[in-house]
Amino acid sequence: MTGYAVATSEGAAGTLTIEIKSVNSRFLDLQFRINDDLRALEPDLRAAVMSAITRGKVEVRLSFGRKAATAGTQALNVPLLTELARLQNEVGQHFVSAPVMTVAELLRWPGVIEEAQVGQESLQADVGALTRRTVAAFVDSRKREGAALEAVLVSRIEAMEAIVKRITPLIPQVVAAFQQKAIERMQDALGLASQGSNSALSRQDAMERIRQEVILYGIRIDVSEELARLSAHLGETRHILTKGGQVGKRLDFMMQELNREANTLGAKASVKELADASMDLKLLIEQMREQVQNLE
Repeated sequence: MTGYAVATSEGAAGTLTIEIKSVNSRFLDLQFRINDDLRALEPDLRAAVMSAITRGKVEVRLSFGRKAATAGTQALNVPLLTELARLQNEVGQHFVSAPVMTVAELLRWPGVIEEAQVGQESLQADVGALTRRTVAAFVDSRKREGAALEAVLVSRIEAMEAIVKRITPLIPQVVAAFQQKAIERMQDALGLASQGSNSALSRQDAMERIRQEVILYGIRIDVSEELARLSAHLGETRHILTKGGQVGKRLDFMMQELNREANTLGAKASVKELADASMDLKLLIEQMREQVQNLE
């Protein structure tokens, strides 16, 4: 599922920002973009995200922007200044005409001005509080998308239930019509074959054998059981959506079962209406499968 959330927190030393965004993925794939000085906080951040999210390609950004220096927040690095003075004296002994470093040059020297250090414990507490707030907002955004996807899936379930309801009354008629037509054709074939045959098989025995074969084949093309299982699977899929929670993997399984029954219906279809129904069902199931892979 897709989702997005961003939150900021203002502190005495600067501004913390956490951004979480995700795109669809069948599995959980976490990527972190964190400032080097905050890298030690990644394990806690990762644990907080994984406790709330189980699917999706998720990118988490954590940044810290220091506030501009103010009075009392900077200090001179006295040991470094002392070392610079010693080095300058040594250079002056070898190069008498070498100019002395100015105050501006000294202040621009890397490390001469020290920033006030941010307490690690305080920063960790601020990141923890901000993480909880951001993750909660992110989960809410995914829930809103999940509600929209649920409406789409329910509409597909209703469409499939309508197809099953439409073709179920046709099954006894289809089987009976097929059996009668098959008997008539076999009778015609039997009549042609018996004209030049001296077989001892009586016509009554032949008709009984034909009837048995036709009934057996009629049972094989009867899809009443497949339609009953389709109805049961659709009811269970609706129940899973209504119950809520982490439904992604359960719905994945239900899509496999629905597709199996739709394929069997197509393989056993003996009339155009059943073949068309099988194709319509498989199209709706594929549409559902694409959406289900995005659900958590």
